[in-house]
Amino acid sequence: MTTSIAANPAEAVTHYQMYIDGAWTDGRNPARSEVENPANEVVFATVPAGSIEDAVAALEAAKRVQPAWAALPPIVRAGYVSDLASAIRRDKDRLARTVVLEQGKPLNQAEGEIDATITFLTFAAESARRIEGDIMPSDFQNEEVWIRRVPFGVVVGLTAWNYPAALAARKIGPALVAGNTIVVKGHESTPLSALEIARLAHEVGLPKGVLNVVTGDGRTVGDALVRSRLSDMITMTGSVRAGREIYAAGAHELKVVRLELGGKAPFIVLDDADLDAAVEAAIVSRFTNCGQICTCNERMYLHRNIAEPFLDRFVSRVKTMRLADPMTNPDMGPKVNRPEVEKVEEMVNQAIASGAEVLAGGHRLKDGEFARGHWFEPTVLRVDSNRANVMQREIFGPVAPVMTVDSFEQALSFANDTSYGLSAYVYTHDLRRVMRLSRELSFGELYVNRPCGELVQGFHTGWKHSGLGGEDGKYGFDGYLRKQTTYVRW
Repeated sequence: MTTSIAANPAEAVTHYQMYIDGAWTDGRNPARSEVENPANEVVFATVPAGSIEDAVAALEAAKRVQPAWAALPPIVRAGYVSDLASAIRRDKDRLARTVVLEQGKPLNQAEGEIDATITFLTFAAESARRIEGDIMPSDFQNEEVWIRRVPFGVVVGLTAWNYPAALAARKIGPALVAGNTIVVKGHESTPLSALEIARLAHEVGLPKGVLNVVTGDGRTVGDALVRSRLSDMITMTGSVRAGREIYAAGAHELKVVRLELGGKAPFIVLDDADLDAAVEAAIVSRFTNCGQICTCNERMYLHRNIAEPFLDRFVSRVKTMRLADPMTNPDMGPKVNRPEVEKVEEMVNQAIASGAEVLAGGHRLKDGEFARGHWFEPTVLRVDSNRANVMQREIFGPVAPVMTVDSFEQALSFANDTSYGLSAYVYTHDLRRVMRLSRELSFGELYVNRPCGELVQGFHTGWKHSGLGGEDGKYGFDGYLRKQTTYVRW
C-alpha cells in the first residue's frame, strides 16, 4: 500500500493491493478502481480492478492450505481469530475512520461497527469448544454410528457496502474457526475495510492462504468465485437481485449457498404502546446509517387511535436531525454513492406524484455544504395504500413511509403483504397480541418493544426473498460445518 498526492494537494490517495496467498499483489489486471468519500466525492484510495485470474489464484491458495488448516485443533484456529480481534481493538480508531471515509456513516456509528467486528470474531473464537457431533447405537452388533461436523472446505464471502468491516468479520470468524479457508470480496464501493482486516491478519501471523481478500467487479470476480469448482460454500450479504444471480451461478455445481438479502421491515405501533419509546425506536431503526440497514424500519403502521400524537412527536424529531461531515458525529451522514441517492430521490418523487403527503424532508440536498456528496434529507411520507411502491420496494435510505391502520388485524395483514421476510417491529403491551404476531408474522427476526440491533448470540435469518440460511449464534456457526456419518464396526 503506497501513498501519492492527488489533484487536490490537501488530499492523499492510498493505493491498496489485494491479499492472496499471504502476499500483497496488484493482480493480473493493470487497471485500478477508485474509492470515493460519499460525503464529498473526493477520491481518496484506489484498489486493483481484479480479474478472473486473481479470483482463481485466491481460490487455489485457499484450497491448497485448507486440509492443513482443518487438521489444527479448533482452539488453535480460534487463537488466530482471537489475536485478529485484539489487533482490531488496538486499531479501532483508525479502522473506524476508514469505514467513515469509504461508507459515509457518522464516526460514532463507525466505531460501533468496529466494536461489532470485534464481537463477531470473539464469539466465533469462543465457539471452538462447541463443535459437537453425535454417537448413536447401530442396528447391528458391535457397531456404532458417528455423526461428525466437519468444514466444507473453501468458503467464498461476498459482503455488502453498508457494514464493510462487520460483515466481513461475520463471515471470516466462523468460517476459519470451523476449519474452512476463505476468500472475501467486498463491494466495489467499500473494498477497503476487508483489506485492512487482512493486513491485521497478516500481522498476527495467520498462515498464508487461509484468508484471501480480492477486489473487483461482482459480475466478473464475484461470478468467477461463485462458479469455480474450487469453492465449496458461498455466503453472501447483499440485494435480492444479486442473491438471485449468485444462487443461479452456484446451481450448476450444486454449491451450498447462504444468502442474507434485503428487507422491508414493518414497524407496527398499536394503541397501547409506549409512544415515547416507540418514537425513539422508530427514529433509530429508520435513520441509523442513513437508513442503510437490511433490518431497518422500512414502513410504519400506526393504529388510528395513536397515529396523530405519534406523528407529531416523530416528525418533530425528524425535522431536528443534523446532517454534516460524518467525522463530526452528526445524526446522519450521506448515502453511499450516486446511484443509491438517485434511487431514493426517484422513489420519493414517484410517491409524491402518486399522492403521498410529505410530512418532513422530501428532497435531495445539492447546495451549500451539500453541493458535493450524496445527501438526502430525513423524510417522512404519509401514504394511503399498502400497494404503494414505497410500501413494497426496499428503500434502503432515510425515508419513512407511514400508514394509519384501523385494527391489529389490519396491521398484521399489511405487514405480511410483502415478498420480504427479514425483520419486523411491534410496540404493544398486550401479550396476546405479541404471541399472535410471533406466530403469524412471516419474518425471521422480530423486535418487540425495542429498536433494531441483533445480538451475536441470536440468529439473524431471513424468510422468503430475504434469504437462505442465516448468521450469528450457535445456529449461524453451525452453518459453516457439514455433517459426515461414519459406521464403525469392530
